[in-house]
Parts: sequence; C-alpha cells; structure tokens
Amino acid sequence: MNVRLTADQKIQVLNAHDVYSVMQQILLRQNKIRRAQEHFWVVGLSTDNTILFIELIAIGAQNRVNVNPPDVFRMGIYKLAVKMIMVHNHPSGNLRISNGDKDFADRLLKVGKLINIDVVDNMIITESGFTSFEDKGIMEQLRKNGLYKVVDRESEAMKALELEFEKKRADKAGRMDIARKMKADGVDMDTIKKYTGLYVRDIKKA
Repeated sequence: MNVRLTADQKIQVLNAHDVYSVMQQILLRQNKIRRAQEHFWVVGLSTDNTILFIELIAIGAQNRVNVNPPDVFRMGIYKLAVKMIMVHNHPSGNLRISNGDKDFADRLLKVGKLINIDVVDNMIITESGFTSFEDKGIMEQLRKNGLYKVVDRESEAMKALELEFEKKRADKAGRMDIARKMKADGVDMDTIKKYTGLYVRDIKKA
C-alpha cells in the first residue's frame, strides 16, 4: 500500500535520522492496536537521495512480519528508484538487531543487485528511536561478506518482474506520445483519455 506523503516529507535524505523523522510520523499515524504489530516498509530514493515513495509492504504479528523479495522491489522497479531503504518496526521497543534481521537484510541486498537497485540501509524503528544497519557498519559487512545466495527461482522471479514493468513502461510511453500528438491537434481531454486509457494527470504531463 502506497503511503501518502506530504510535500514536507518528500525530502532529500542525508542520513538515517532524516529517514526516521519521516518514518516516525508514519508509524504514529497508526492507531495503538496497529502499532502493536510489526510493519515492513520500503523507502524509494532517486539518485540525489530524494524520497520518491514509501510503500507499506506487509503488517505482521507482534514480533514478526513476512515479506517476499518481489513484493519488496515491485514499487522500486515501477517508480524507477535507484536506491531503497528497508524499514520495519519493533512494537516491543527493543532496537536490538537479531541474526534474522541480518540474514534478511543480506538477502534483500543480493536480490537488489540483480535488478540494479542499491539497498543502502535497513532500519529498525520504534515510536521513540531507531537503529540503522548502515550507521553500525552492518551493510558494509554484508556487501563484503554476506552469506546469502540468490537461488535460481528467486532470480528468475525478479527478472520476470522487471521485464513485466519494462513492458508496461514502454506501452505507457507509446500512449503518452499519442496523447502529445492529440493535444497538439487540439483534441479535448476526455477524448484523449478515452482513446489512450491514460489518467488525466498523465495527459497533462504529456
């Protein structure tokens, strides 16, 4: 689920604290019952580290949340993110990093390499604090010595996902080109929408 961001939240992040300042606000939007469950978000960044999107991937139990790599990277591929930050909360308030947290970060780091999306950090957050794998040097350790290997099945799934979105982007680019030509010929917005299937906001950008 895409998280609606205010203009003030679409910031250029310089460090983990900048990310936490936004993620804390998003966590506190949840009611107390939902905050007692683990959430897993991805933060997509542009080349200059500006936040492109924040996507809530899954909500789990009090001490665990299950996510799959295709779900994690789907929006990143679609939104053309070049970097991503993984974030999950610990409802207990404990910011300690478990071996499971490290293994999962290692797995996503390797999958990201397959599709040229750099996983730059993995963060654990609570209502009052955070832990950054990058700040603690863990991401660098995983880049050099990570043990997780991407299996063929996972590799094929990610490449198929990337191909799917490439086809969709190419199709949309073609329809945008048609919309530009129709606008230049003075065709009204409703007619352009009817024949291209584009949203009005996209037609305005054409």
